[in-house]
Amino acid sequence: MFCGKMRNRNEFEFKKMKFEETEKLELKKSTSELKEAIISVAAILNKHQKGIIYFGIKNDGEIVGQNVSEKTLRDISQSISSDIEPKIYPKIIKTDLNKKECIKIEFHGNEIPYYAKGRAYIRVGDENKQLSAKEIENIILNKSKNELRWDKEVCEEAKITDISSAKLKLFLKKSGLKYDSVENSLKKLGLLSKRGLLNAAVILFGKKPDKFFPNAKLRCAVFGTNNTSLIIDRQEFTGDLFYLIEKAEEYILKNIHIGMKLEGLYRVDVPEISKEAFREAIINAFCHRDYYSYDSVNIAIFKNKLEIRSHGLLFGGLTIERIKKENVSERRNELIAEMFHKINFVEKWGKGISLIMSQEPTADFKEVGGQFITVFKRKEVKSEKDLEKDLEKDLENISENQKRIILEIRKNNKITQNELSAVIRISEKNIRNNIAKLKQKGLLRRIGPDKGGHWEVAKL
Repeated sequence: MFCGKMRNRNEFEFKKMKFEETEKLELKKSTSELKEAIISVAAILNKHQKGIIYFGIKNDGEIVGQNVSEKTLRDISQSISSDIEPKIYPKIIKTDLNKKECIKIEFHGNEIPYYAKGRAYIRVGDENKQLSAKEIENIILNKSKNELRWDKEVCEEAKITDISSAKLKLFLKKSGLKYDSVENSLKKLGLLSKRGLLNAAVILFGKKPDKFFPNAKLRCAVFGTNNTSLIIDRQEFTGDLFYLIEKAEEYILKNIHIGMKLEGLYRVDVPEISKEAFREAIINAFCHRDYYSYDSVNIAIFKNKLEIRSHGLLFGGLTIERIKKENVSERRNELIAEMFHKINFVEKWGKGISLIMSQEPTADFKEVGGQFITVFKRKEVKSEKDLEKDLEKDLENISENQKRIILEIRKNNKITQNELSAVIRISEKNIRNNIAKLKQKGLLRRIGPDKGGHWEVAKL
């Protein structure tokens, strides 16, 4: 009885099922369309490396069924084996859909490009497009690059003595790991193979990475206009990636406007561009750049914008539209990304772009030539004079002596009542009375004991 109910339920679910062709799914009415199906297998493999084909379902999703015998399954297997190169070994099964026999073929393979009867195709929507010789060449080149990652290659010239133990110790401390020796630590991090030091080890922890990699470099410039016609300042830095990230951040902070805002009655420095956002863009630039290219990471500060440029377009088929809408990330340099993750520089879940957008909603991304560029718009910030006006407005309802007490505490939150009396030149009794009134108004409070504690100006 129980089994019968389950069968009826499954039949009901199949009736509700709606098949629809996609880039990974092809529907064929019958094996009379086997030749076209073979082409679809190659096309789907070249685009997604896996897919499914059904025989017995029309392309509009209607399940019509297909006569299935052992010979039918064998003929399909032989056709796939003889007509597709390189060889694949699909799973071919008979399946019942809505009480009708159908054939399901599941296939996968990573040996792209695949050829169907000597020709290569690629899936575009639910159609198969024949690839040109140039497109086939690009697939082969990209495959080679993906298989041979720069950061996993051995740096033939580098030796253990070229690694800085101090840099390695600091990294391990930050990541909560123990230091043993340079060699053992690198082995545990996966940065040392039997053949020698990997590129990632040298560019992250090398004493002088630029000795082996001329592109271990950061170029920075400030321009006097909205384009590159007038250079005001230009600097170059070489070193390990952690050092270059730090220098990039310092250069930007030095050359953009730092405004101020009031938190309570305290002034707080505020960069015109979120530090958290541009730091994330800097880390992404060094993490995802194409190190096969000689070029450096470049910081360009114009009058109207900040650009962070790195060589290497989006990796793994990602598009600018996708990285904006989805928390996805494809790693060009897996080892470098993993090391950055260990010290919380990057997230494994691809949240970097959403973080940038949350802090700087007008930020933009573009690909120009072989470069990926993050663009931040510059904006006006409050000046010292503007802040003074805001402060005066906040303090307009308190006395002059109370204003002076607040201002002195802002300069030194550990100042004593005796010291306040001497600076403001009123008695300690008056100081105590004014402090009591400020406390009553919620503008001032004491944190900790009289000795060893400090004052805190409350938010208005």
